[in-house]
Amino acid sequence: MTRDYDYEHYSRLAGPLTRPDPDRPYRVRYRSLLSQEPHRLRVTLMLAAAPLLSLILLGWLMRPDHWTERDHPAYGFLPALDVVMLVSIGLIELFRCLNVLSNAHATLVARDPVPVVPETGTRVAFLTSFVPGKEPLEMVTRTLEAAVRLRHRGVMHVWLLDEGDDEEVKAVCARLGVHHFTRKGVARWNRPEGPYRARTKHGNYNAWLQAHGDAYDVFASVDTDHVPLANYLERMLGYFRDPDVGFVVGPQVYGNYDTFVTKAAESQQFLFHALIQRAGNRYGAPMFVGTSNAVRIAAVQQIGGLYDSITEDMATGFEMHRTRNPATGRKWRSVYTPDVLAVGEGPAAWTDFFTQQLRWSRGTYETILTQYWKGFGTLPPGRLLNYTMMIVFYPMSALNWILAALSCALFLGLGASGVDIDPTVWLMLYGNASALQIGLYVWNRRHNVSPHEPEGSGGVAGMMMSALSAPIYARSLADAVLRRRSRFVVTPKGDSASPDTLFGTFRAHWFFVLVFGGSIAAGAALGHPHPAMLTWASLALLITASPILLWRWTLRGDRRARASAAHVMRPGAAGGREG
Repeated sequence: MTRDYDYEHYSRLAGPLTRPDPDRPYRVRYRSLLSQEPHRLRVTLMLAAAPLLSLILLGWLMRPDHWTERDHPAYGFLPALDVVMLVSIGLIELFRCLNVLSNAHATLVARDPVPVVPETGTRVAFLTSFVPGKEPLEMVTRTLEAAVRLRHRGVMHVWLLDEGDDEEVKAVCARLGVHHFTRKGVARWNRPEGPYRARTKHGNYNAWLQAHGDAYDVFASVDTDHVPLANYLERMLGYFRDPDVGFVVGPQVYGNYDTFVTKAAESQQFLFHALIQRAGNRYGAPMFVGTSNAVRIAAVQQIGGLYDSITEDMATGFEMHRTRNPATGRKWRSVYTPDVLAVGEGPAAWTDFFTQQLRWSRGTYETILTQYWKGFGTLPPGRLLNYTMMIVFYPMSALNWILAALSCALFLGLGASGVDIDPTVWLMLYGNASALQIGLYVWNRRHNVSPHEPEGSGGVAGMMMSALSAPIYARSLADAVLRRRSRFVVTPKGDSASPDTLFGTFRAHWFFVLVFGGSIAAGAALGHPHPAMLTWASLALLITASPILLWRWTLRGDRRARASAAHVMRPGAAGGREG
């Protein structure tokens, strides 16, 4: 775990703790991020120009006089393929417009909560779980050692939810004064499906809730690898003074900030944790995130416990936001604090990163297919809009990649063409629209919540990581549509990290390498080498192959480092012994 960062400072990003007015019922108060911007006029112009120019580009591109017309009916199937190309191009640009609109909207409404001192006497259980074989004992020990040092004025018990009933784990718990819980061997808590599904995080937590939940008002929890800061409860629990707050969540940061994959994986999350979640505060509906949170036990018990899903956190939050607090008659709310209150470990290998992205995207698709429609009529319009903008990221990224591959294959391989446009005008409009889109992203970097990324970082690694993940999102979408069985997979950490292999880790990328590479080869062989499409296909091929090339380059560097170390250690090597 890296310790050379000022986590204490980043644990107070929301501002100093305040005391609520004792003469008025407490409701969570917020501070707009945009209101603190000294150059608001400049930002407002960018917020208006970025989506407007993207819409102008879409409208210009799809004008009927730009549609491809063929004079010779002998082309047969080509007119039909032209229509497919036209629709693909239109959808790609539409998705880009929606992405820009979503980011502009989030920038406009993002806000932070004003922290308040927690109520004295709140009964709190601090939970983390453990899966033997997937998570090192040393890791959970560090988390528990930090948990027992949490500051709280009231009852606070630390619990470890052990899936394996491991003797070594129980010894650690006894040494630290941590309560140990296991559902191993209890049939009613190990079901094939439902709230007590075996070998799942939500099943483990729901078993504890049934056994011990009534003894507490709130449970706070972190993933096994996330070490909480001492002020974790002080910064989270105050918001529960508002009787309608069902849960509070914080950002996710990775302390093992020493590999390219981990650094880029954290940077990729910037937009969600620094902007989208803050926009959720506007509607009282930030997404539930399992890595660091605090939950009102009465609220989660009201919906039957954590939801049965491979992304149980998002699904649970969605259900809670649809439900009314019986004490007030109002819908349950949530709060996102930008305070970094726990530092975890991110995926250090490509296999584990792609596994994580596959699970997150598949869980989102499952939510869309099974839950999202329930929000119509049960979620207020603002919350429904907020959830819509959050969950469309994965399907839009997947469809964009699939449609791009389809367009390259149709154009370069079969000679189809959706639009006939002036490339100079297109380049001007597209260049300006992209510049504004990137400018909006870079401007929002000032709201970054990561203690690790250097001041002024443009987040290029994060943007690249999202692009490199597109083939994974496409594969996950295909699995969801075809209803292939999914299962909960714990992301291995520390010494349990999965090894990367050329074809096992990157099989989704190899598929698209063949598609884009085959399209380029077909275009050259069949006489369809349009410069713009060849450029796009080549760029897409480079993006798809990049993780494979980066992995091979890293392997070569590791081998050289090991060989150099072995040479220095060998007796008789230069500098290895004194004469």
